[in-house]
Amino acid sequence: MKDKSRDSGLLKARSHWESETLSGHLKHHPEAGERHTVSGLPVDTLYVPQPSDEQAYLEKTGFPGEFPFTRGVYPNMYRGRLWTFRQYAGFGTCEETNKRFRYLLDKGQTGLSVAFDLPTQMGYDSDHPICEGEVGRAGVAIDSVEDLERLFADIPLDKVSTSMTINSTAPILLAMFVVVAERRGVQRKTLAGTVQNDILKEYIARGTYIFPPGPSLKLATDIFSFCSREMPRWNTISVSGYHIREAGSTAVQEVAFTLANGITYVNEAVKAGLQVDDFAPRMSFFFNAHNDFLEEIAKYRAARRLWADLMKNRFGAKKEKSWMLRFHTQTGGSTLTAQQPLNNIVRVTLQALAAVLGGTQSLHTNSFDEALSLPTEEAVRVALRTQQIVAHESGVTQTVDPLGGSYYLEHLTDEIERRAGEYLERIASMGGVIKAIERGFIKSEIEKSAYRHQQSVERGERTVVGVNRFTGEESKIPILRIDPAVEADQRQRLAALKQARSAVAAKERLAALEAAAGGGDNLLPYMIEAARDRVTIGEMCDVLRRVYGTFEEAGGA
Repeated sequence: MKDKSRDSGLLKARSHWESETLSGHLKHHPEAGERHTVSGLPVDTLYVPQPSDEQAYLEKTGFPGEFPFTRGVYPNMYRGRLWTFRQYAGFGTCEETNKRFRYLLDKGQTGLSVAFDLPTQMGYDSDHPICEGEVGRAGVAIDSVEDLERLFADIPLDKVSTSMTINSTAPILLAMFVVVAERRGVQRKTLAGTVQNDILKEYIARGTYIFPPGPSLKLATDIFSFCSREMPRWNTISVSGYHIREAGSTAVQEVAFTLANGITYVNEAVKAGLQVDDFAPRMSFFFNAHNDFLEEIAKYRAARRLWADLMKNRFGAKKEKSWMLRFHTQTGGSTLTAQQPLNNIVRVTLQALAAVLGGTQSLHTNSFDEALSLPTEEAVRVALRTQQIVAHESGVTQTVDPLGGSYYLEHLTDEIERRAGEYLERIASMGGVIKAIERGFIKSEIEKSAYRHQQSVERGERTVVGVNRFTGEESKIPILRIDPAVEADQRQRLAALKQARSAVAAKERLAALEAAAGGGDNLLPYMIEAARDRVTIGEMCDVLRRVYGTFEEAGGA
């Protein structure tokens, strides 16, 4: 009797995927032999449904590494290469942060992620009166290219990818990074990493904006244009849902508002004269990982599918890499509790596992003490070891999208896609993200969700272990404290730099930057020249404040 499954379109599609998509990928990311469970059972690269379910599968789920990328952006995912272990770090002096970087790299971290202090994020030098008490506190203080050079001392910039969580001053930090690499003889075209460069979410959820939206978007697209020509391995933006979720959004809102921002950046880049396939492959995203395990996995799958459809069908991108939503994940800072902080290790483990099962390309795991302070060395080691245990002991990296096909997971994926799509349509009907921001729509939606969640916790409808149930015991843990002398030391270094550099050259560079900003030129080349002559972040931003003005929320907030 003839086996009908042999005529199955699904089997033919799988055979095509194996011979075309997977085989080509394996040339660059080969697998180290066959995979087996701990009990010795063989594990295939991918599992698909029975032929009876094939039509729905082929239309909505498909194969990893192929449109619509529901099951992952790479054909064999972690069987060929694990995600980047990228622990976020920055505090005190450049030397202290550099020591933490090198400690983490020694312990198995595979990429750097830089946290900058609030003055650096807001475009003020450490000697500005407004910065008193903030220098080196929430991240590392960077005023000049000399600071950045000390930050990356003894780190091979051409071998380790670097992520910089910076937005308003993103082009300046990128310019300084290019100069640091130049001083070491490293060509900019070889540099790999990401600059967050997502200013829209600052107006929505975080608040570290400087300029009005128009000039801010122009600066963001300057990075797109510059990197598409000069830095082909650099991710030009990390469109961030993380901070939207930290502000209190739901998973659906995180996907919707993040992708709405992504749409805006694509539109702005196209308006600036860029071809979508020239910049879209280097766009990346940044999502949160919260505690609702299966909802989080579904969130990542739905976001990939939505973005693939948007890029292919709305923007007409032709390259497959333009359709791929590649993303970094950080476990949920707002889910960490100061009460019973060791419980946070379990929360972070669940969240990290969700990110991996959802197909992340890069991951930061929060430390258990971060509800109390910046993480200690011991706490950050546990956080990194959490990733390593998930990667090497859990078995979930053996096959691609191992939970794909779960009735509940596929339902959640469809539902998040549908509801996020409704938000996207609503924002489009308002005239886009900028109009929605100006109307206060996005911020209001997030605030409503945050309020509902807090009320449910306070009423006991949602359990937070150690906070509203199972309370009592507390663990005493060591706290990392920043030496107040850091601020005075940083200001002394800054004064010495300004004294030693050529004041004439600095003045000329600032004049050139101001003229270029007024004329609408791409500012990256001017910022690189200024960085070479040791012009500071605050000085460059003061020039741009004069040209662009500053942004204040309606009502003077």
